[in-house]
Amino acid sequence: MRRGYAAIGLDRPKKGHNIGGCLRAAHAFGAALIVVSGRRYSPEAEDTSKAYRHVPLVHSADPFEAAPYAALPVAVEIVDDAIPLPAFKHPEAAFYLFGPEDGSLRREWLQRCAHVVSIPTALCLNLSQAVNIVLYDRAAKAGG
Repeated sequence: MRRGYAAIGLDRPKKGHNIGGCLRAAHAFGAALIVVSGRRYSPEAEDTSKAYRHVPLVHSADPFEAAPYAALPVAVEIVDDAIPLPAFKHPEAAFYLFGPEDGSLRREWLQRCAHVVSIPTALCLNLSQAVNIVLYDRAAKAGG
């Protein structure tokens, strides 16, 4: 049995369908929780797998306060000194933070993260695509 867990933090997401996609990814890859800051999206997020029944979705102005105890915060962001995802060793208990579709993760939140990771692409990705890639990478490196 695999040890540890992953939780997801979404900073000010804009599109409900991306939250639905993140819920589906969390359900598919076994993430324990999604924490959302901000209320810019419409609440009827598309969730075709009904993941809301399996993965808690928590709203918090400060996702660090809602993060699971002892989860290491990992920012996923395009910055110069980020660790490329293929070279990153995922912590046993991780809280992955993602910025909004139309911006970046807040600077003060980046500074609170133990690691900053980037997905090496030519362009920025859709929010739910980025969540899927990070959770897949975690599962693949864990042998699952």
